[in-house]
Amino acid sequence: MADYAFREIEQRWREHWARTGHDQVDWDSDKPKCYCLSMFSYPSGDKLHLGHWYNYVPADTWARYRRQRGDNVFQPVGFDSFGLPAENFAIKCGVHPGAHTAENIAFIREQLRTLGPMYDWRSELATHTPEYYAWTQWLFLTLFENGLAYRAAQPVNWCDSCQTVLANEQVDDGVCERCKSEVVRKNLTQWCFRITRYADRLIDNLPALDWPEETKKKQTAWIGRSHGAEVVFAARPADGAAAAGGGERLPDGSLALRVFTTRPDTLFGVTYLALAPEHPLVDALTAEAHRGDVAAYRRQSARLSEVDRQSSDRPKTGVPTGATAVNPVNGEAVPILVADYVLAGYGTGAVMAVPAHDERDFAFAAALRLPVRQVILPAGAAPGAPHQEPLEEAWTGPGLMTASGAYDGLDSEQGARRIVADLEARGLGRATVQYRLRDWLISRQRYWGAPIPIIHCPSCGEVPVPRDRLPVLLPEDVDFRPRGKAPLASSEAFMAVDCPGCGGPARRDPDTMDTFVCSSWYFLRYPEPGLRDAPFRYETLRKWLPVDMYVGGADHACGHLIFSRFITMVLHDLGLVPVEEPFARLRHQGMITRDGEKMSKSKGNTVVPADYLERYGTDTLRAYLMFGFAFAEGGDWTDEGIDGIWRYLNRVWRLVDAVLEDRSPAGDAPVDAAAMTDEQVAARWPALRLVLHNSVRGCTQDLERFQFNTALSRLMELTNALYHYCGRERPPRSDGDFHGALAALVQMLAPFTPHLGAELWRKLGREGSVFDHPWPVWRDEYLVADSVTYVIQINGKIRERMEAPRDADVGQVERDALAHGRVPELIGAGPVRKVVVVPGKLVNIVV
Repeated sequence: MADYAFREIEQRWREHWARTGHDQVDWDSDKPKCYCLSMFSYPSGDKLHLGHWYNYVPADTWARYRRQRGDNVFQPVGFDSFGLPAENFAIKCGVHPGAHTAENIAFIREQLRTLGPMYDWRSELATHTPEYYAWTQWLFLTLFENGLAYRAAQPVNWCDSCQTVLANEQVDDGVCERCKSEVVRKNLTQWCFRITRYADRLIDNLPALDWPEETKKKQTAWIGRSHGAEVVFAARPADGAAAAGGGERLPDGSLALRVFTTRPDTLFGVTYLALAPEHPLVDALTAEAHRGDVAAYRRQSARLSEVDRQSSDRPKTGVPTGATAVNPVNGEAVPILVADYVLAGYGTGAVMAVPAHDERDFAFAAALRLPVRQVILPAGAAPGAPHQEPLEEAWTGPGLMTASGAYDGLDSEQGARRIVADLEARGLGRATVQYRLRDWLISRQRYWGAPIPIIHCPSCGEVPVPRDRLPVLLPEDVDFRPRGKAPLASSEAFMAVDCPGCGGPARRDPDTMDTFVCSSWYFLRYPEPGLRDAPFRYETLRKWLPVDMYVGGADHACGHLIFSRFITMVLHDLGLVPVEEPFARLRHQGMITRDGEKMSKSKGNTVVPADYLERYGTDTLRAYLMFGFAFAEGGDWTDEGIDGIWRYLNRVWRLVDAVLEDRSPAGDAPVDAAAMTDEQVAARWPALRLVLHNSVRGCTQDLERFQFNTALSRLMELTNALYHYCGRERPPRSDGDFHGALAALVQMLAPFTPHLGAELWRKLGREGSVFDHPWPVWRDEYLVADSVTYVIQINGKIRERMEAPRDADVGQVERDALAHGRVPELIGAGPVRKVVVVPGKLVNIVV
């Protein structure tokens, strides 16, 4: 018997597939299209870790399965190759990031091939190549020319170590996600994309997407659409405040301080106003006696990320300005404070604080000993004065208004509508919608990225680089070590340029784009990565979009996935792409851990795929990654688990080998296989057929649901059934039923273990590729056994078992039971007093 020589088999089939173009999509096929895509990798190192395998292998298994279902499958591959890690490595090692990136891509490309993936390598792309980033710059200009890219001064997250701006998504608990250094807030002039114009569509389209519900919830919360009202308070600076500064003035000369609230029904409970430290009116409203404290507080707040400032675990802090504001509903003057839990970018940057009915306001009021006034009673409570005892926590739900003047007794919804209408009539409020989402800040003060294609001219202002002059190439003569300014600014040859408009001397923009811009459209480029005169063609994308299955980490929910949706919507609105949503279906992989902990080199608990490839081969590692874990959840890696899969694949190999050598596979038969009765032998095809059709149905449905572990379990059940069928005998070559079931097992195993599947298919003498042979089909009428097993009891004790047709009537079951096996002998001569038949289960004979 031949051994399962996985090394030779896997190498031979990889070479065969590469030589014959087996994995290449047929662009002219009229089969249904299937665009399957894994999030492309960042080549920051020269090795694929286990997380890469856990993303790519299941996605490839699904793609192969869809090919067997008759789809024309396109599964491309590429590299997200611009970004900070390569630049930081270059700085550390004194090499150019381009050289380091190219070397890593070469290494990773070869490692990707060892996965056995069905990638169409003709469509490979890398975002750092001029052939690609020329079109990333084209994308910037497209947004710029349509009013969706602009430059403005605003507070940003700044990493001193990386010397660059970070998006909110790149700040993790107040530190840079890349270098783990502290992030501070500072004002810089930056380029932004107007993603906020698409906030409603980004939310409203979500229900129709086949995406994980948790990801939809995250995006909805990140966009943060809030329906409420804008209310105008009359701010009165204290003596000595710089009130003569800018700001909107009300008829009485006071400053208009606009706040946004989702709870106008609580306006009578306002006891203070809180401004974000960055609010433009802070200087104008702060009294001379408080200037030192406010300035120090603003410096302190600048060292905190917005995530930290919003954390519920962080103690609430703030300082008074000395100014007051008049509540428009009751004329009461309340103090104005500066508090870092208020964000400049959300709403108006000012909060009307109602401690009795907002948890953060309550915590702030408790910390600074500010008044708490209850103006909403729980539903069902009697209207009237609020409870006098101090509240132990904020009541945040709706209810009945109280201590609210003419609005007492109204429920929250009615009261809110009336208050907003009354304020609007006075010019002091209006209904509105606010969003947590801010415009996408895309400027980066780093070298290794796509240069922003804008020229700054003293006469013409911001001038786009003409499209026929793209790409704006990254210069080589750049000192990209962090020096507090954009590295491109150090290259005079790059910066100095003639203005395309007037011809006068001008300067290039020194910033590069956020690498999220590069990855926001790469899936549009894949079908034609070599296209020279356009980034993509509408007609091509009309055939291939949307992506049918997108697979990657859930950590991209509020970054890449939102940005890609935004860019696709923009291009769709401009008539450049045929769809407004890029990814029809999305699946996230979980995390594989070791002893319950996240793997890391510092903990010494990493799993190195190369070690297991040497011992077990690609197919065993692939199968274990899909059998040992629920895909969306992950779990703990165990060496015992992969060893069990190795034994199973060898068991399948030996079964096929035994059949081909015309001998019994009894050495692997289950213990009870040799003890089959004549009845069992006679009924063995219906029993195998039952398992076969249930396995086909289960495996098919599980693969569609990305439930790879249970799909493989179905195949293990079928393998056992095939061994049972053989027993101690060898199946005759003429036994078409058995050989058909065996072929079906190989077909369904092939997407999981492609090299082994291809080899066994060839050994069975089947024509063509196993991946081009139609997927097995189940029949509903064979999902239920033709017969059932009855337990036969005599006076309540189990004595025998018998098989009977599922549709046998009660009388026939009774007669067969009385005559079955040892039953006549056990009954003896005594009279049978009663026979009770429970259909499909048991026969109880009372003598």
